[in-house]
Amino acid sequence: MLAGVKCTVSNCKYWKNGEHCDASAIEVNVDGGGKAANQSEQTNCKTFYQK
Repeated sequence: MLAGVKCTVSNCKYWKNGEHCDASAIEVNVDGGGKAANQSEQTNCKTFYQK
């Protein structure tokens, strides 16, 4: 479990009670590619895996 990582997406495979992430690592990318995002809406969590 990644200590201190909050997750509110309860239908993710890695979601655990108490809103914790149980993944061993997290990958976040910029939508459409690239290396920079101007706002949080332009990012996505590639670690998400639906139950």
